[in-house]
Amino acid sequence: MGGFGAKAYGKIGLETDVITGDPHRLILMLFDGALLCIQRGKAHFAAKRIAQKCEAISTALEIVDQGLRASVNPAPDPEFAGRLLGLYRYIIMRLLQANARNDMAALDEAAKILGDLRNAWIQIAPSGAAGKTAAPPVAGAVVESAVATPARRALNAYQA
Repeated sequence: MGGFGAKAYGKIGLETDVITGDPHRLILMLFDGALLCIQRGKAHFAAKRIAQKCEAISTALEIVDQGLRASVNPAPDPEFAGRLLGLYRYIIMRLLQANARNDMAALDEAAKILGDLRNAWIQIAPSGAAGKTAAPPVAGAVVESAVATPARRALNAYQA
């Protein structure tokens, strides 16, 4: 299959995942997309492709702001949701700083926090969803069939 066909096939696969995906999987896809854009931004910066770096980091910003942050539902647990929203605001600020100042330490910090949130998200996968994530399991993490109370709070923090 040529490059164009592979891209088209990949896009159809992504669109299908979004349309049919469960909410847990969709949030995981947002984490993965933001982290991928950050990696691309770092690669473009290293290659001195500043316009592409800006575009990649801007896309990561959009994913964090309009995807992850916007999907937080404060109703079930306002305190927890407030902390999560604070983390997303901080990540957004660090991404803005990284983009404006070519600050790779800020980019690394944003990626680290997103990676930690992603790993926590994988750990609280509802039973049956863990196998569908196609993400590597976190070392030592066991997804229980009955989700513990803190995990339930995190799951409830996102709108379905």
